[in-house]
Amino acid sequence: MSRTDWIYCAYLVTIVCFIVALQFLSHPAKARYGTWVGAVGMAFAIVATFFTPGLTNYASILIVMAISAPIGAYAARAVKMTAMPEMVALFNGVGGGAAALVALADFHNSIPEPGRLPYDSSVSIVLSALIGSVSFSGSMIAFAKLRELIGGRPITYPGQQIVNMALLAGLVALGFVIVFGPQRTVLVGVLGLGALAFGVLFVLPIGGADMPVVISLLNAFTGVAAAATGFVLHQNVLIVSGMLVGASGSLLTLMMARAMGRSVTNVFFGAFGQLQTAAEGGVSAEGGTVRATTPEDVAVMLAYADRVIIVPGYGLAVAQAQHAVRELADELEKRGVNVKYAIHPVAGRMPGHMNVLLAEANVPYDQLVEMDDINPEFERTDVALVIGANDVTNPDARTNQASPIYGMPILDVDKAQNVVVLKRSMRPGFAGVDNPLYTLPNTQMLFGDARESVVKVTAAVKAL
Repeated sequence: MSRTDWIYCAYLVTIVCFIVALQFLSHPAKARYGTWVGAVGMAFAIVATFFTPGLTNYASILIVMAISAPIGAYAARAVKMTAMPEMVALFNGVGGGAAALVALADFHNSIPEPGRLPYDSSVSIVLSALIGSVSFSGSMIAFAKLRELIGGRPITYPGQQIVNMALLAGLVALGFVIVFGPQRTVLVGVLGLGALAFGVLFVLPIGGADMPVVISLLNAFTGVAAAATGFVLHQNVLIVSGMLVGASGSLLTLMMARAMGRSVTNVFFGAFGQLQTAAEGGVSAEGGTVRATTPEDVAVMLAYADRVIIVPGYGLAVAQAQHAVRELADELEKRGVNVKYAIHPVAGRMPGHMNVLLAEANVPYDQLVEMDDINPEFERTDVALVIGANDVTNPDARTNQASPIYGMPILDVDKAQNVVVLKRSMRPGFAGVDNPLYTLPNTQMLFGDARESVVKVTAAVKAL
């Protein structure tokens, strides 16, 4: 076998590893193995690339790797789980930007004199530059919104959609000019700059509550850009891996939109989140009364219950309360209480957010129950303990057609015999809408930091 054959074999191993990694990542119990399998596949690809015939700039590559690898490793280990969506957006944007830069460089270096590039190469370069640039700038705006560097509310202006469509049409027209007309590097540069502007204008009107869906779609964009770059560089491994990312990102986008009871077009063109909310300290439900409780009262309620369902949300992630919750569940189980965890598909800031948090605390996987399976059990549940989950427990999604979240599938916690909600204050959730659950007669509020509240409840249970 020649050196090229060995390289192709290594790339084939990479492709197989990526496919197996995706399969493992589909289940929490195997997700860690999937991460390692994917990393091994990437290692094969990197090593094989160093043996590419004609490659000479080893020093430059090694210098860049020596600088960037420690930065990436530190960032991955230091990031908090609550900031994971921001990191995903950031890394995704870097991938899209890399694809666009590779397209620009390859176009500049490949134009024959005299002559022109073949149509297939030109189309691949245009797609890579266009989609990669949109993914980069859009991901940076999504990062800034999730990081609260800019406001999470939709940023709109009159005629915004018309401007966006006109800009997109102009970029497509410029792409045709590059493919069929004069092939100049400056035109590809203008295409990239215009795509950067479109990415910004595309994401700014979308509310912060929808940023996880936006990130998922932009992730799919990056995959398609990488696949187009694979055609540019004639690299099968880039083509296959890019399409895997593109397909999985597209499916995830559809699944997340469905989990919120909304269409993808509504997410991207509905300016969700652009509404006025009630002032802090009150709720929108007419005539409702909020009943506060104490850790000791909650402890009695939990200790003498038969069935308890814990509903984790973003507040649990912010407070890093997963270990305290596991300790509380252990104490309840010692008393013969049946404890389960209700997992909503979009609880937190990204799919699987709650699964990962609870896995950190070694919560058994069989206690994590998905929304469709757990909802019928709430009516037979003595206590539903809601920890920081707001929008995914809002009964307005079922009953109030005027609510912007109407039709969104929720966890039916309001059907439990008793509901205890752990929150810092009465501020609305990420979607910016009030939750009438908090004024129902079977609901009590335990105000304070989630972890501290759970610790106090656990201590009170032990004292009984």
